[in-house]
Amino acid sequence: MKFKFNSKYTTIAIYVIIVFVICLLFVSMVFNNEKYIHYIKLVFKVLAPVIWGGVIAYLLNPIMKFFERVFKKALCKKKERRALVRSLSIASTMLITLSLIALLIITVIPEVIQSIEKILRNFSAYLNNLQQFAARFLSNNPEINELWTNEFETISSSLMDAVTKFQPEFENLLTGIKDGAFSFLIGIKDFLLGLIMSIYIMYNKETFKGQTKKVLYSLLHERKCEKILKVADKVNIVFIKYISGKALDSFLVGVLTFIGMTIMEIPFAALVSFIIGLANMIPFFGPIIGAIPCILLILVENPKKAIIFAIFILILQQFDGNVLEPKILGGSLGLPTFWILFAIFVGGGLFGFIGMVTFVPVFTVMYTLIKEFVNEKLEKKHLPTDTKEYINNVPVKVPVTEDKNEK
Repeated sequence: MKFKFNSKYTTIAIYVIIVFVICLLFVSMVFNNEKYIHYIKLVFKVLAPVIWGGVIAYLLNPIMKFFERVFKKALCKKKERRALVRSLSIASTMLITLSLIALLIITVIPEVIQSIEKILRNFSAYLNNLQQFAARFLSNNPEINELWTNEFETISSSLMDAVTKFQPEFENLLTGIKDGAFSFLIGIKDFLLGLIMSIYIMYNKETFKGQTKKVLYSLLHERKCEKILKVADKVNIVFIKYISGKALDSFLVGVLTFIGMTIMEIPFAALVSFIIGLANMIPFFGPIIGAIPCILLILVENPKKAIIFAIFILILQQFDGNVLEPKILGGSLGLPTFWILFAIFVGGGLFGFIGMVTFVPVFTVMYTLIKEFVNEKLEKKHLPTDTKEYINNVPVKVPVTEDKNEK
C-alpha cells in the first residue's frame, strides 16, 4: 500500500514539533538556568572582540560619513575614488577617536584618581567638618541636634568601615595599572581587538548590509523582508540620533561643569565633572543621580562651596534641558514621560547603567511601531486614531470619503 502525505497535516505536524522543541528548551532553561547562563557568558566572551567591533563601528559611523562627504568634495570632482575616500575617512575617524581616548587617559583620569585618593585619605576629617557644620546649623534646636548626632555617629561608623575596606583594593588597583601596563592592556584586549575589527566593519559595511538582506530575502517573503528592513531603518535612526546626540550633550555638560567649577574654585572639579557628564546620559533622572552625590561630596570638603555648586548645577541643567539638549537632539523623542520612566526602571533593573541609557530608544521604537500598527488597524475599521476620542465617549466611525477618480 502506497502511503500518501497530506500537505496540510504535514505542516501542522511540523508546527507541533517546533512548539514541542521550544517548550522543551524553555523547561530545560528554567531547571538548568545556571548551565545555560554559563554557556551564554562563554559565547559572549568568545565573541567579545566582534561585539566590541560592531558597537564601535556603529557609534563611529556618523563621524566617518561626515569625513566621507568632506573628502568626496575635495577628491572626487573628476573621478570617483571610493577606496581612497573610505580609507581616509576611517583613518581620520580613528585618529580623532584615539586622540580623545589619549586625552582622557592623560588629563581626566589622573585628576579623578587624585580626587579619589584625597577623599580616602581625608575621609575622617571630612566627616568631622560635616558634623561641625551641622552642629552650628542646628545650634538653636538642641533636640534635633542630639538626634542628628546619634544618627550621624552610626552612619559615619559604617562609612568609615566601608572606606577602610575599599582603600586597600583601590591602592592595589592603582599599583596594578602603574606597575603592570602590559597586564592592564591584556585586560582591555577585547576593546583593542574590537577597535581593529571596527575598521574592517566600517570599510565593508555595504557588503555586510547586502549579505544580511540577501539572507533575509532567501528565507522570508518579500513583503515581510520590507517590513523588517523598515523597522531596522527606524531603529537605526532613533538609536544613532539618541546615543550620539546624548553623548555629545553629556560631554558638553561635563566640560561646562569643569570650567564653571574651576572658575569658582570648587573642589573635586575633574571627578565631579566626570560624574555629572556620565550621569547626564541617563534621561530624566540623570541630572538628579549625578548632582546629589556630588553635592554631598563637596559638602564634606566645603559646605559653602556645596551651596554655590548646587545653584550652579541647577542653572546649568536648566540651560541644558531647555537650550542645549533640544538643539542637539532636535526636540523630544516622542515617548510619553510614563514610558520614559518605565524604560529607565526596567533597563536599570536588568542591565544597570547601560540599560538605563539604551532602553529609552528601544522603548521609543517599540512605542512608535505599536502606535503605527494600532492606528493602521483603526483606519481600516474607519475609527478615529486620536486617543481623546476614546476617553469618555464611544468612538464614532469616521465617514468614508469616496475618491472621484475611482468612479
